Amino acid sequence: MIYAVCNPAAGSGRGRKIGLQVEDALRKMGKTCALLMTEGPGHATQLAAQAPDGEMVLSIGGDGTALEVANGLLGSRKTLGIIPAGTGNDFIKTLGLPDDPMEALDYALSHPALATDAGEINGRLFLNEAGAGFDVAVLDYAARAKKHCRGLLPYLYGVLRALFRFRSFPLAYQVDDGGWVTRNVFVVGAANGGTIGGGIVIAPEAEADDGLLDVVIVDEVKKSRLPLRLLGLLRGQILDFPETTYLRARSVVFSAPDMRVNVDGEIVPMPEAAVRILPKALLIHR
Repeated sequence: MIYAVCNPAAGSGRGRKIGLQVEDALRKMGKTCALLMTEGPGHATQLAAQAPDGEMVLSIGGDGTALEVANGLLGSRKTLGIIPAGTGNDFIKTLGLPDDPMEALDYALSHPALATDAGEINGRLFLNEAGAGFDVAVLDYAARAKKHCRGLLPYLYGVLRALFRFRSFPLAYQVDDGGWVTRNVFVVGAANGGTIGGGIVIAPEAEADDGLLDVVIVDEVKKSRLPLRLLGLLRGQILDFPETTYLRARSVVFSAPDMRVNVDGEIVPMPEAAVRILPKALLIHR
């Protein structure tokens, strides 16, 4: 039995359509499928947790749906197949999965489930990235733009608005067992995956099976250099910026006044974020 957990609201409503296509394709292959539609936040975790141990569970939705499903699989022998049906679909880029839903289905069925890392922030799971600063501002502006446009346009709008309106902030951080550092930063990210916001490369060297977080910190950027840095960001050159500090670590703690953290696309207020890698925490078809 294959359990397909589908977020019908993903991708501005295309999640339901893709879920039905996946169900039809599996039945034509002669496979038994249970298509389970989510009804609200957290429901995907409940549905995934109910699947018997050792079975394949498909996540049909965006990064948020994949994260919820992963929460229901943690600590089990259940395997995760990711069918992208959201807007950003960032984590699949690190895993090298197809962005076409039906190709992703074929890929999941034909590739083994491999041990894959996840992250934990203040006791909650994440798959892709947890960060503060610029990326939170991008999501704020993108959320407003989603009322007027779809696809990646809201994220592009968010990047442009945040670029010229966002200001650096004082951050204190500690990497592994090192000392505390305090300085003004533009963005901080603790990444298991490489991209955020629909394809912005925040950690170009990130690997989801190396047992380490990619910690990327960009110091305050002069206003005159912002357009050039935007171009470099879109080209995946963030590690080349003179303002960038790049580290690989097992854990990082960072804090700032009134801090809000982007956790796989969800903005969560937290004055301090304790982040650590969970090596080989999940079995994902990739």
